[in-house]
Amino acid sequence: MSFTDLFYSGTHKRNLAHFASMVTLAAEDGVVTKKEEQLLKIFARRLNIEEVDYNKIVKDPSKYPIMPTNSADKRLERLMDLFKMMLIDKEIAEEELKLIRRYAIALGFTEEHADRIIKRSIDIFNGEISLDEYKYLLERA
Repeated sequence: MSFTDLFYSGTHKRNLAHFASMVTLAAEDGVVTKKEEQLLKIFARRLNIEEVDYNKIVKDPSKYPIMPTNSADKRLERLMDLFKMMLIDKEIAEEELKLIRRYAIALGFTEEHADRIIKRSIDIFNGEISLDEYKYLLERA
């Protein structure tokens, strides 16, 4: 197996795990809404998730554990994706907050940093900002 294959394989596994986290958030309240499903399909395309994998993950996202990344930008990007999913319905359930905190810590943020980012993100996040804007606003916290 070449280095490129190993890199792609690791990246693809992280993408599957990240997508599974989004599916879990979408299904947290017991119902995946039409808006959530549409957003999941957008993320699936962006993450190169094939239909077979999409269906497996939607059926049982718990089979795909969170895989952290060493890149601070990638961690923030993943967290931003999770916020987009959580806030698509403009409501934040207590269980969603617990999940996103757990995901933030699993992505590599300390508990204190995760709490600060989550609080600040809720204050500023509207689902339509770029990663650069998100990073800028978080750094101002």
